[in-house]
Amino acid sequence: MKAVAVVGNPKAGSRTRDAAERLAAALGLDCDVLEVTSLGAGLLTWGDPDVLAAVERVRSADIVIAASPTYKGTYTGLLKLFLDQFPTDTGLAGQVALPLMLGAGPAHALAPELTLKPVLVELGATCPSQGLYQLDSTYTTDNSLARWAGQWGPIVLDAAKTGADR
Repeated sequence: MKAVAVVGNPKAGSRTRDAAERLAAALGLDCDVLEVTSLGAGLLTWGDPDVLAAVERVRSADIVIAASPTYKGTYTGLLKLFLDQFPTDTGLAGQVALPLMLGAGPAHALAPELTLKPVLVELGATCPSQGLYQLDSTYTTDNSLARWAGQWGPIVLDAAKTGADR
């Protein structure tokens, strides 16, 4: 199965990227990483060749990890600009998407469910699991990823395999 992590952090090489790569590894997936910040001003127009190529990269994956830091209780505007490049209903059709967000405290723990998952579903993705929210100060040392992978990993992989078999 092919996985792509779409990292919506404005800073390249961020903890958000690291968390997405850790999630892919916990699921046993090889993962291509797309740092949205690398697309630059092309995100502000329609038809930019680099953005179109990035969209096709994501659309070719079986599993899409949509990763963002939590800004003002939601995902970044940078990630929103990229997701706006996908057609509604069909942009992520046939793909499994995993919303992943890092934040400073537990107050925004529902942000992946309430803000990021709905847009992924609007684009046609299947989101068979609860989104993963991790504290940016402890995600490398706490057991949040192991707990999530233990509960949701088999369901996610089964959903992606079923989608790939169609």
